Amino acid sequence: MKSNLNGEILDRLYKKIEERKNNDPQKSYSAKLLKKGSHKVAQKFGEEAIECLIECATKNPQNLINESADVLYHLLAMWVITDISPEDVWAELHKREKISGIEEKASRNLKSSK
Repeated sequence: MKSNLNGEILDRLYKKIEERKNNDPQKSYSAKLLKKGSHKVAQKFGEEAIECLIECATKNPQNLINESADVLYHLLAMWVITDISPEDVWAELHKREKISGIEEKASRNLKSSK
């Protein structure tokens, strides 16, 4: 069954995290997490990413779905805490869509060696 969900849900979730960052940490997980700083947000993202890897390796689709949602939430929280907008990332993806992954990676390596 095809749903009408699409990438716009990530934009909405980003806005919700951004709105909640100044809320009461006792009432909002987003506020509590963001108040702990970028190191804690990055750590939580890493934990969720590892859990995602485990679920993939053990071929547990439902748990992988759940952990993927956690990874996306924490990725967006990292963007909020570092003032990166979804539009910044969408623009980068749009640029990369026009070239192969191999070419894009090679161009990054050339830039970093200069």
